[in-house]
Amino acid sequence: MGIGIIVVNPYLVPEQSIHQARRLQQEFNKLNVNVQIVTDAFLHSSIDKDNIKTKLNGVEFVIYLDKDKYQSEILSKSGIRLFNSHESIRLCDDKGSTYITLANNNIYMPKTIFAPVCYHKDLTVDKEWAQKIGDELGYPIIVKESFGSMGKGVYKTDNKDELFSLMQELKLKPHLYQEYLDTAKGIDVRVIVIGGKAVCAMQRKNPNDFRSNIEQGGKGYNIQLPNDFRQVAEKCAKVLGLDYCGVDLLYGKDNKPCVCEVNSNAFFNGIESTTGFNVAKAYVEHIVNSLKKKEGF
Repeated sequence: MGIGIIVVNPYLVPEQSIHQARRLQQEFNKLNVNVQIVTDAFLHSSIDKDNIKTKLNGVEFVIYLDKDKYQSEILSKSGIRLFNSHESIRLCDDKGSTYITLANNNIYMPKTIFAPVCYHKDLTVDKEWAQKIGDELGYPIIVKESFGSMGKGVYKTDNKDELFSLMQELKLKPHLYQEYLDTAKGIDVRVIVIGGKAVCAMQRKNPNDFRSNIEQGGKGYNIQLPNDFRQVAEKCAKVLGLDYCGVDLLYGKDNKPCVCEVNSNAFFNGIESTTGFNVAKAYVEHIVNSLKKKEGF
């Protein structure tokens, strides 16, 4: 089997990301597969005249735990197999792109309105726009920055004044507005999907916040995954072309699964501890089996 690397961000690297990389490396070592952990600064990628160049001579696959779409595209164009693919990472990193890609696939999502793009800091948001959003979605309204993880950049507004103030604050950032689901307050289901199959799940609850993320104070509980939740999670992974992901599902109307977000680099420390399922082992086995199907392995 060829040499592989696990890529993490060179600046702010959460402990969960380092744990993720080390767990994967441990499971590769058990299979006698040589995998090193590096930051994407190590890649030293460039375009020389018409050619893409990296420092990855001999590297045949990459587990990409960063969200830098430029580096992932360079690696992809250089012919290296990425887990997940560049396109899948790009779609999941941008919440707006995620929802647009999942649309028209019979996948239940909260009603979503996209903020118009503003290009100048001195311009003022139209208050009539805030009125129309409130009339269409009703309050409270969830506001999400298009780029962010671990519950950061997600807000709840309870009235028109709060919404308008936040719209003004976020006007230079891509963001969107969603209907608030009473049945989903501080609770969701995180499903890990590997190779198209849901392998484990936990329910997350946070009595002190509308966000259920463990990083925001939520706690995970092992559950028996309902079949309709399983089907939706697997469908999301298929539509987005993901080898590995965490699909966050809300309890919608009549407790039907409603897609909140899809994370291409979902942390698995919490769900491994909660469920006892070895996520790292399952992901590594999927990677190895995928590479064996490729000519030359």
